Amino acid sequence: MVLSIYAAAMVFLPIAAASLVFLWHAFRSKWSDHPYPPVAATMIGHILNFKRVHDFYTDHHYRYKTYRLAYPTHSYVYTTDPANVEHILKTNFTNYGRENFNHEIMEDLLGDGIFTVDGEKWKQQRKLASFEFSTKMLKDFSSVVFRKSAVELSKILLEASRTKQTVEMQDLFLRSTMDSISKIGFGVEMNSLSKSNSGPEASFTRAFDTANSMVLWRYLDIAWKLKRYFNIGSEAIMKESIRTVDDFVYKIIQSRRQEISAQNSSEKPDILSRFISLSEKEPEKFSDKYLRDILLNFMIAGRDTTAVTLSWFFFLLCKNPGVEEKLLQEIHDVVMENESGSLQESISMFSQCLTHRVLDKMHYLHASLSETLRLYPAVPVDAKHVDSDDILPDGYRMKKGDLVNYVPYSMGRMEYLWGVDAKEFRPERWLENGIFQSQSPFKFTAFQAGPRICLGKEFAYMQMKIVAAVLIRFFKYEAVTGKEVTYRPSLTLHMNEDGLNVHVNCRSDW
Repeated sequence: MVLSIYAAAMVFLPIAAASLVFLWHAFRSKWSDHPYPPVAATMIGHILNFKRVHDFYTDHHYRYKTYRLAYPTHSYVYTTDPANVEHILKTNFTNYGRENFNHEIMEDLLGDGIFTVDGEKWKQQRKLASFEFSTKMLKDFSSVVFRKSAVELSKILLEASRTKQTVEMQDLFLRSTMDSISKIGFGVEMNSLSKSNSGPEASFTRAFDTANSMVLWRYLDIAWKLKRYFNIGSEAIMKESIRTVDDFVYKIIQSRRQEISAQNSSEKPDILSRFISLSEKEPEKFSDKYLRDILLNFMIAGRDTTAVTLSWFFFLLCKNPGVEEKLLQEIHDVVMENESGSLQESISMFSQCLTHRVLDKMHYLHASLSETLRLYPAVPVDAKHVDSDDILPDGYRMKKGDLVNYVPYSMGRMEYLWGVDAKEFRPERWLENGIFQSQSPFKFTAFQAGPRICLGKEFAYMQMKIVAAVLIRFFKYEAVTGKEVTYRPSLTLHMNEDGLNVHVNCRSDW
């Protein structure tokens, strides 16, 4: 009986509160000298549209460049206006932070990592990460890892083509990028691609993805703290997922510490080893917990984003065979292949040809990946906390305590930004005389902009180009009919549980 009353209260009280808030916000917006953005919907509409949340945002952006979703205690502001994005990410950067509300929501999963903190902790991690990403050692090491990963992927696809079995590409990419990021980040061979879906690595991956989705749900669920206190519902799932994640990551950290100590050397190319070296000099700053936070932030940046982008890229290629043919032609034009024996030997030798110089010549591939990120950005929405009252360039007032979001998913679909064909997959929009042309990072926001611009951008392109070039050169893909491909709401734009199922065939020249 008590639980029934509690459940009813959880349903009806927010509805009543949201209705009152909507009226109050609408009235206040109308009579302010500097108006608040128009109220497009309330908490209820937000929750009811959770499964299609990014299209829900986009529907409203077709009417408003900037608007609000009204909640009982604050508002969520959403904008697609590049001038506003530049103001938030660069001009008035210090007023739009990660901590406070954002940190509290994401802390259980990402702790005090670079995506959740501001101030000195952010500066410290940014400085260290910036140095690591600029080293030739990491760049060369990463390219070797990415080429190996592409070859391992090709082995699975080759077997699938021989046995006529369908392949779920998102799962393969997630496992492949898990292998890559664990080697580059942790110095650990996960071998996810060669293992069944039942080991500790698979359990970690599932738990990490579940926690990722639960974090996004917290932004909509005003009762999440209460649920966490009583350990019920989504928060019980969250707690169990975090336990699995922590058990796995702490074992890796402890193992790496022991290896480094035994070898009496930290001269290893992986990022964890280099951070552990720093922790020996400043142990008070680099506890196992802090290293755990750094690694999970690095993982969500380097594993999820690349995997989901490759998944959407191949989804779009299945729908646009003309683009695939142009990509294949570019690969043939740019890569000087050597004759060899078996198909697998040819794939291995081909991957070695994908040097930095060769990859830089693949302008159409770079444009196609950028076009994928325009329509299916790995991070579809990014929230910042408003630390003090402010006025955006479009004249709308921001109130201290609100959350302001720029929305890459919606921005990629706005005709006023990309033209009347904004919804079309057209890599040519990025090319001028066959040469790739960058867009303003405040218009193409897939990698953020300003002081928080993604440090791993070039690494992400390098990995995606290597994998895409190998898989396009040797295989053809056809999407399985009858399976709808949609996204699953989470911090990164994963496809739903069915993923991307395809038929794979070797190309006719093999």
